[in-house]
Amino acid sequence: MPIARPAATVTLEGFELRVLQIPLVSPFTTSFGTETVREVIIVRALAAGGEGWGEIVTGAAPLYSSEYTQGAWDAALRWLIPALLDRHTLAPEEVAGVLGPFIGHRMAKAGIELAVLDAALRSEGRAFGEYLGAVRDRVPSGVSVGIQRDPVALVEVVRGYLDEGYVRIKIKIKPGRDVAETAAVRDAFGPIPLQVDANSAYTLADVDTLAELDRFDLLLIEQPLQEDDLVDHATLARHLRTPVCLDESIVSEKAAVDALALGAASVINIKAGRVGGYLEAVRIHDLCLDAGIPVWCGGMLETGIGRAANAALAALPGFTLPGDVSASNRFYARDIVTEPAVLEDGHVRVPTGAGLGVEIDPVALEDFTVLREVVRR
Repeated sequence: MPIARPAATVTLEGFELRVLQIPLVSPFTTSFGTETVREVIIVRALAAGGEGWGEIVTGAAPLYSSEYTQGAWDAALRWLIPALLDRHTLAPEEVAGVLGPFIGHRMAKAGIELAVLDAALRSEGRAFGEYLGAVRDRVPSGVSVGIQRDPVALVEVVRGYLDEGYVRIKIKIKPGRDVAETAAVRDAFGPIPLQVDANSAYTLADVDTLAELDRFDLLLIEQPLQEDDLVDHATLARHLRTPVCLDESIVSEKAAVDALALGAASVINIKAGRVGGYLEAVRIHDLCLDAGIPVWCGGMLETGIGRAANAALAALPGFTLPGDVSASNRFYARDIVTEPAVLEDGHVRVPTGAGLGVEIDPVALEDFTVLREVVRR
């Protein structure tokens, strides 16, 4: 399902980068640490006749990924942005090719590409969802629940999200905080759609523990092993009834091809930042759709910019499992867009305005900014 009609070309005059630090409404704990403040880079593409916005979803430290704020900031300012400004005029579909010679830095590339796409589509009055090929006007919303103090506390947190209307629960796990937590949620709430996310916290030596999770009738277990362990994931998958889903391992369409060929996954979580952009994310979606492999849209604690883009991506036909496109207030008391995403009957609407369909709140943007730089041609 290729992009039906390319976006308009844009003439780039410059870029603005901002590092934001936005307090979370509550600490978010995973196997690799606890966040209380979300540090993120916001990109503004300055184009002739308009502008566009993107989001670089790196964190402050290289814990989830080798990418992190200062590394992405340096790569964007030193290499990626100058390469695009040298081209001056280009179509958004050309951005990945221009940035291709620079190895890695997928999250930085994704945020910059999104800003160029937003600028191009705004100039056309065309919605991002329409451009990607969205087939729904709203998407089912799941929620990702961090590791809590104990199983009792976890149950109470999950109860709150179910009361709000979330249609799927994902709980984070790690060694020693897995079977008891999953059992507590399943016992408390019965046959709700439930999945677990290990964020690479286990090895094949933990196969017996992971196999215990089979009795909970989970939708999937997400990324149990290290991101480069495709062969071990294939081995593990043969020992589990629970479907194995890959997240951190899927860094490109090629990685998805390899994972499916090896039998390392029967479900794939697509994160546009992790794979280098929304156009690469669509290619992975198309691959999985053709192969009959379900996909869902993961989250990286995005602001309203990335959340709007994720809602559009999750509206493609192959996204058959609820993703992590939650309401803004799941993470933020105050977002940087004027109309943050809200939960409506367990769903989040796909914006229909031009480009990403969201407008920036300039006061909030300024209040959360800790670093800013503008590069002009």
